Amino acid sequence: MSGRSPGFPLTRRSLGAFVGMPLAFASARSADPWSALRGAGHVALIRHASAPGVLDPPDFKLDDCSTQRNLSAEGRAQAIRMGDLLRANGIAAARIHSSQWCRCLDTATLMKLGEVTQQPLLNYFGQDQARRSPQLEALRAWIARLELAQPTLLVTHQVVISDITQSAAQDGEIFVLRREADGRLVVVGRQSTM
Repeated sequence: MSGRSPGFPLTRRSLGAFVGMPLAFASARSADPWSALRGAGHVALIRHASAPGVLDPPDFKLDDCSTQRNLSAEGRAQAIRMGDLLRANGIAAARIHSSQWCRCLDTATLMKLGEVTQQPLLNYFGQDQARRSPQLEALRAWIARLELAQPTLLVTHQVVISDITQSAAQDGEIFVLRREADGRLVVVGRQSTM
């Protein structure tokens, strides 16, 4: 036994690649994501505010809020604070698209930043793998076509955000994304509202 641990060989070349990795991720971060969101070509993915529980009941109905998980009193207050945070950072009005789930629509409405448009592509798909891939592909294509000349907010669910950003999102967390020319979405900043 040589005393060296098996695995990744640490050569000058591999060390350079390893050391450069954080720089590649850091370069995607903006010093001021709010300024980026106010400019063209950016969009915010927002997880709905706090709603107790984990899953909707099995017999929920999309058009009946009484059958779904809904915002708690704390979640309603959080959604109002989210709007206040956006206004404090120069976003007084926005185009808002929301999942059709009541907790997302309520979050979007309580932010009081503009009219809310329902967008089924932002809906929760849970563990339904048959829906997941086609829905995410269609969502990415829709975002690639969105006119992003003014602040645009997309209120959605943890599973949608984690698939788009490769990051878990807290209740009410805001991810600011830059849309690249090829349609890719790059996270330039994120803000917790907990």
